[in-house]
Amino acid sequence: MNVAKNAFATRWYVKAFSAAALVTSMLGYSTVSNAGATFKIDDTKWVSVGAGLRTSFTSTEAAAAGSKWSNDFSIDNMRLYLNAQLHEYIKLEFNTECQFCGSNGGTMRILDAIAKFEFNNYLNIWVGRMLVPAERREMNGPFYSANYNVFSTGTPFESADFGASGVGAGTAGIYGRDDGVTLWGSVLEGRLQYAVGIFNGLQASKTVANADDNLLYAQRIAYNFWDVEKNPGYYTSGTYYGGGGDILTLGISNQYQEDGAGTATDQGNFRGTAVDVLMEKVLGNGGVVTFNGEYKNYAVTSGYSQATRDSAAPGWNMFEGNAYDVGAMYLIPQKVFIGKFQPFLRYTNTMPTHSSDRQAYEAGVNYVIDGHNAIISLNWHYGDRTTKNLDYSSDVIGDKVHSVTVGFQLQI
Repeated sequence: MNVAKNAFATRWYVKAFSAAALVTSMLGYSTVSNAGATFKIDDTKWVSVGAGLRTSFTSTEAAAAGSKWSNDFSIDNMRLYLNAQLHEYIKLEFNTECQFCGSNGGTMRILDAIAKFEFNNYLNIWVGRMLVPAERREMNGPFYSANYNVFSTGTPFESADFGASGVGAGTAGIYGRDDGVTLWGSVLEGRLQYAVGIFNGLQASKTVANADDNLLYAQRIAYNFWDVEKNPGYYTSGTYYGGGGDILTLGISNQYQEDGAGTATDQGNFRGTAVDVLMEKVLGNGGVVTFNGEYKNYAVTSGYSQATRDSAAPGWNMFEGNAYDVGAMYLIPQKVFIGKFQPFLRYTNTMPTHSSDRQAYEAGVNYVIDGHNAIISLNWHYGDRTTKNLDYSSDVIGDKVHSVTVGFQLQI
């Protein structure tokens, strides 16, 4: 990615480090799409390295067991980042992620591997494994979202993130990434931003659809009404903690793949459309009000019967229906010790066409130490979003339960 050049640029360059440290880091590390140390080779070549960690403790009510609560420590994300510029117009990004880091240790895998041809504000080309253009939540990723539990209690996934919960992991990409190409840029002094991509999408197997090897097409456009958001590439953020000025941005995204859902013998065409908005206002007292909103409408057409959806092996059972996610937060201007408190509220409602609704109510407070680089989050959640999860069968059952999460996010 590019080195961000705004007040939010802590994602990128920090300080130069020694050549010996660079060699060590290149042997065992990789760059984050964000911060890190930068080693300058000459006027056009440089390398930066970084790392990001999200780890949490969650206690969840077990409704069937009365007052008993589960208790779990978890490594939610562990990423290593490497960014490099090889030429004035050519860059490289390579990031790793610990896949399903549980008690068995997890497995490090490639998250991003992107060859970047960046020419000007209007047209740039990325080729390799990268984020599929989608709604803001996906473009934020876990490290630049406004809430710690943005995915676990959020709206349903697109194809490239559907497998990240263990549903055929890698079958259509993973962690919102897929192999393909994206053209992105901006016009009207940066106010109108776009990203258009072509990706593998769902790849056929003995159990899932798309025997014809159809590609997935993805688009996102966003218009900045107030100050222009400045992020690397076509990525976004869920908040700037006031460092990005006054933000009001409306985004529209769409993905389509023929035979992109279902099974090898009962397949349907997948279409997912989303609208998102970010409003962030810096008040006269230095406080910051932030609002995030998102609406999704997904459909699977031309096949994929109800009998298959309800079967024990529904194949690539993509969400169909409507969903929305709204959240608001306020960053209190007064610093307490080394950080600022940011209370928040959030509500998510998922309404499948062929299954029962599932909701999530959330409240909590972030302790913001250094923007997205150092945060502690306390979150209370109630609802059946997590118990019903990705089961879209007509007879799904899930209890409404309480849970409390304490999350820690650090990156450099």
